[in-house]
Amino acid sequence: MDLRQFLMCLSLCTAFALSKPTEKKDRVHHEPQLSDKVHNDAQNFDYDHDAFLGAEEAKSFDQLTPEESKERLGKIVSKIDDDKDGFVTVDELEGWIKFAQKRWIHEDVERQWKGHDLNEDGLVSWEEYKNATYGYVLDDPDPDDGFNYKQMMVRDERRFKMADKDGDLIATKEEFTAFLHPEEYDYMKDIVVQETMEDIDKNADGFIDLEEYIGDMYSHDGNADEPEWVKTEREQFVEFRDKNRDGKMDKEETKDWILPSDYDHAEAEARHLVYESDQNKDGKLTKEEIVDKYDLFVGSQATDFGEALVRHDEF
Repeated sequence: MDLRQFLMCLSLCTAFALSKPTEKKDRVHHEPQLSDKVHNDAQNFDYDHDAFLGAEEAKSFDQLTPEESKERLGKIVSKIDDDKDGFVTVDELEGWIKFAQKRWIHEDVERQWKGHDLNEDGLVSWEEYKNATYGYVLDDPDPDDGFNYKQMMVRDERRFKMADKDGDLIATKEEFTAFLHPEEYDYMKDIVVQETMEDIDKNADGFIDLEEYIGDMYSHDGNADEPEWVKTEREQFVEFRDKNRDGKMDKEETKDWILPSDYDHAEAEARHLVYESDQNKDGKLTKEEIVDKYDLFVGSQATDFGEALVRHDEF
C-alpha cells in the first residue's frame, strides 16, 4: 500500500466512523487518569505504582525480588534528578510522572523519527518530512481519490513552523514531538485551536456556530429525531460554550472547550509521594529516602505476595 492509498484508507475509515448517526465525536483533550485503580494507601500502593511507572511498566516490577526492585528504582531516581544535585524535587517528580504516563507518545515519536530523519543527522528538517510524507504523492497533479494533498501539506508546514522554536525549519526530537502531538505543549495550543476551528467552521467566518458545533459531532443521516446526548450538547453550547452569548464560539471560547484546565493529577501525586517519603521534611527527596520507601513507588514479589494474602484473607 503506497502513501496515498494509506492516507485515503485512513480518511475513509475516519469518515465512516464519524458518519454513524448516534456516535459522538469528542474533540476535548483531557488529561488521563494516572491509574484505573482506587487510590487507597491503607490497602495497597497499586495506584502509586501505576502513577510513578505507568501501568505496564508497574507490572514488570511485581516479578522482581525486593532487592532487584530497589536496584532498578535507584537507577530511575538518577534519571528523575534532572539537575543532578542529588535531590528529587516535586517539580522533577511531577515531570517524571507525566513522562511515564505518556510513554506511548515518546514511543510513537521514535517510530516516526526513523522514517523521517532521512540523512540520519539526529534532526528532521521540513524538507525531509515533506519528502518522506508527501514526496511522490505531490507529483500527481490530479489525484483520483479526491484528497487535496497540497492543502494537507500547507497545514503540516504551518504546524511544523510553529513547533520549530528557532525558526530554522529543522526540528530537534523535542520540536518534532511538539509537531506530532501539539496538544501536549503549551506553546502549540494555539495551533490546536486554529486547526480545530478550521475543521468545524464550514462557512469560514472565523467562528463556530451552534449548527457547526453539532454538525461536527453528529450526522443526522436522514434521522429526524436526535439522540438525547445531542440535545444535551445543544444546551451545553448555549449555557457554557458560548460564554458571551453571541450565538457562536470565538478562538478563546473554543480553546476553553477543547483544552480545559483539568485538575493536575501528576502534581498532586508528586506532592503525595514527597510528603510520604520525606523523612527530614526538607521538601525534597534523596535517593536513600526514596529507596527506603521503595514499596510506595514500585512493586516487588514481596508486595505482590502480601496483597495476595490480603485478598485471600478477605475472601
